[in-house]
Amino acid sequence: MKPTLTILKIGGNVIDLPSSLETVLSDFASWREHKALVHGGGKQASSLMNRLGIAPQMVNGRRITDRQTLDIVTMVYAGLINKNIVATLQKHACNAIGLSGADAGVIPATKRPVKETDYGFVGDVIPADIRAEQLSRFIDMGLAPVIAPITHNREGSLLNTNADTIASGVAVALSQYYRVQLVFCFEKNGVLRDPSDDHSVIARMDEALFLQCKNEGVITAGMIPKLENAFAALHGGVAGVRICSPEGVENGGTSISL
Repeated sequence: MKPTLTILKIGGNVIDLPSSLETVLSDFASWREHKALVHGGGKQASSLMNRLGIAPQMVNGRRITDRQTLDIVTMVYAGLINKNIVATLQKHACNAIGLSGADAGVIPATKRPVKETDYGFVGDVIPADIRAEQLSRFIDMGLAPVIAPITHNREGSLLNTNADTIASGVAVALSQYYRVQLVFCFEKNGVLRDPSDDHSVIARMDEALFLQCKNEGVITAGMIPKLENAFAALHGGVAGVRICSPEGVENGGTSISL
């Protein structure tokens, strides 16, 4: 039987609020089984850009990454945020190792082709290209990989990649070695029927209900790609997926099924 691996993805206001981040990292550190963490960038990159007089550019909630923006998100995501998370986990006796996708070549990506929008230095990831064997070596050594959403194109260029996509891809890639549980943790209690009511959590969501809620406008904006990544993970062999808040990271939120 494959050993269990839990991959926790944290993003949104969880990263921006120190108390929420401390809560979820403390829980993560206490888990006994194999584990890995993928984090987003929160609002810190946009805040730094504004302080430097550079206007962040977003299209449908996704960042346009020109060369100047790439430099900043690399510093913030793979540097400041990643290493602060690693230091906090070390405080909680979790032996974490911080990685970008370029480190040990673990996550190569392809620059997104220009269609309706030129996203710039944004990378798309194929799970089969992820170096799962290298990540599994770190994990089997007792290390907890902490992965920043910066990838590489095998030709010396870094790329900015959506953290939910990285979490889903890493979960699929590692499912050949482990029974993988993927947990998306953000500021809401789960997938909500009413975005203004934090108690309207949908306990279980399958693809049919997802399509129905999307067509009815119940699920919109950033929750759509998050759920698409969740279903992609399940179709790729991941054993289970949940979407929850820091308070529900152990067993709360919305359970996703096919």
